Amino acid sequence: MAEVIAITNQKGGVGKTTTSINLAFYLAKAGKKTLILDFDPQGNATSGLGIDKSELKKTMVEVFAGSVPLSKILVTTKYADLVVAPTIPQLANTEVKLHKANKKFIQLKNVIQEVEADFDYIIIDCPPSLSLLTVNALVAADYIILPVQTEFYALEGVGQLLETITLLKKAMNPNLKLLGVVPTMADERTALTKQVIIEIKKYFKDKVFNTVIPRNVRLAEAPSHGAPIGVYDRFSKGARAYKRLGEEVINRTTKTTKRGE
Repeated sequence: MAEVIAITNQKGGVGKTTTSINLAFYLAKAGKKTLILDFDPQGNATSGLGIDKSELKKTMVEVFAGSVPLSKILVTTKYADLVVAPTIPQLANTEVKLHKANKKFIQLKNVIQEVEADFDYIIIDCPPSLSLLTVNALVAADYIILPVQTEFYALEGVGQLLETITLLKKAMNPNLKLLGVVPTMADERTALTKQVIIEIKKYFKDKVFNTVIPRNVRLAEAPSHGAPIGVYDRFSKGARAYKRLGEEVINRTTKTTKRGE
């Protein structure tokens, strides 16, 4: 069964979708069958992998509404072992309708179960909010990866997210674990970045990944070309960092599960 990882932070602009796309790419590059499930109505993980949203006939909108199975919307990318479940902005409307549904918190979990056996990893790119969509992702996930921007207000709002995770663990998903915290958009030449990383490590201790994602122009450019950084510029600092993060994720998940036994 797949390791289901929700990449989430209620703050926007912290590198959440960039992490989703590039982590998924490097997991696939390592030979792991990987599905990136775009669950953010902005659909940036979809377009960031070169998929034209205007040409999509069925997306996570129909899947989440229960009218189409997940297997029917999967898009094979040009990259080996990497598949996308695309979305479009109308997913936000589905969330409004779901508030009246009886199974509103476990809808995504039920959807994922259909394809779980076909993948090694399922990466869920969550919205930048503590919305019903995010709650669905956390109920469906085995692990959380939390990208935290290395700027002054880095930990602002994180406490509320952790409270939500604690409540969800007690009520709906007792096996949910924080796989790790990844510092993003770092400029390690500055004292501020160094201080923020110290604070992040003080707060999260050994849950912080060794990999720090740098602020990198090539990394910022890649989505506009519809390509992961490992394709757009595989020798860039951003590419090397996400490759290391992929290795860390594989090591952490294989150590904490009994896959293959």
